[in-house]
Amino acid sequence: MPCRIETLEKPARPTAFAPLPQPLAWIEADMLALRARGLERSQRIRSGRQGDAVTLDGRPLINFGSNDYLGYAGDVRLTKAAAKGACAEGFGAGASPLVSGHSESHELLEQSIARLLETEAALLFSSGFAANIATIAALAGPDDIIFSDARNHASIIDGCRLSQATVRIYPHRDMAALATLLAGDRDPVARRKLIVSDTLFSMDGTLAPLASLCEIAHQYQAILMVDEAHATGVFGPRGSGLVEKSNCNDGVHLRVGTLSKALGAAGGFVAGHQAVIHWLRHKARASIFSTAHPPSIAAAATRAIGLLAEEPQRRKTLLDNAAEFRDRLLSAGIDLGEAEAQIVPIMAGTAEAAVRLADRLASNGFFVPAIRPPSVPEGRSLVRASLSWHHTVETLQRLASTIEALRHEP
Repeated sequence: MPCRIETLEKPARPTAFAPLPQPLAWIEADMLALRARGLERSQRIRSGRQGDAVTLDGRPLINFGSNDYLGYAGDVRLTKAAAKGACAEGFGAGASPLVSGHSESHELLEQSIARLLETEAALLFSSGFAANIATIAALAGPDDIIFSDARNHASIIDGCRLSQATVRIYPHRDMAALATLLAGDRDPVARRKLIVSDTLFSMDGTLAPLASLCEIAHQYQAILMVDEAHATGVFGPRGSGLVEKSNCNDGVHLRVGTLSKALGAAGGFVAGHQAVIHWLRHKARASIFSTAHPPSIAAAATRAIGLLAEEPQRRKTLLDNAAEFRDRLLSAGIDLGEAEAQIVPIMAGTAEAAVRLADRLASNGFFVPAIRPPSVPEGRSLVRASLSWHHTVETLQRLASTIEALRHEP
């Protein structure tokens, strides 16, 4: 059948919750406790395509709440690639990859990822979250030790928990502390040592010291796995991430990433040595027991990878604008922590203060979401401006001026 585009039906929401049955009645009290701490979230409805502006619950705002760093999520070229893939292979994959769900589009995408990252092979997952939990749980078990940065993403934390390995948490980017932990861990029973870290930390905008991580992993014969979710497409001469930018390809054993941020599609991946990836196909449960993500999405992601080579100026513009934006806020005395990327946190302190600042920014036309526990520790709530290639210098100047003005409001 020919592909057709139909008008979407506008969603309607219930005005009130139905009473809960007795076994679930505790949920109401739990939600009241969250509300009292300023941690209740409302589910917004976004209208229209991704871009520099967004309509949330019918309210148009300049969009600083998306991880669409290179502006590809709403790009018609990805839409066309996805439509072509869907028309050729259908939408659903039909089965898990090892049964019959691995299509030609999936194979082409895995090969494209491996070429981009200059690794031997890659393995796809339905999300970056799934890639992290499956890879960590496959690599480590009850007889192993994992060394994890204190600010690692929730998917890494959950992967560590799922593995049932002993987990040692080292302070954020503290290489001396990591080395001390490794030197002190002489457990003769441990089979493997795994160091795992984000490369660009999603709440802080900080960068991992990759060269030092590689040196320490080599010294203590540990496996080094990094998550490039927020760096893929943005950093490096070819846009493959911070491993490339840091010239650490040989020192990193496994690289996890996502297709849903700078690449504007969906899904996750792990890349590395051919033998390791082949082994993971047999051990990574989130791949083995999950239906493959749609071939059309794989086709869109492959097109996005091609655009990285065709449009290197997008990542240069993004990083140049981000540096100028951070410099302006810092010069005005705004607390950005130690941010050094396109993720710019404006520290607020309490959850209530972060929500208040986000609401005031929205009143001025900017969507800059409040980030609260459990995404960040208690007392470190913030609003996070995620910059995109879409944002012009003028837009960033207006946002900076607004933040500076709001700082003085009670």
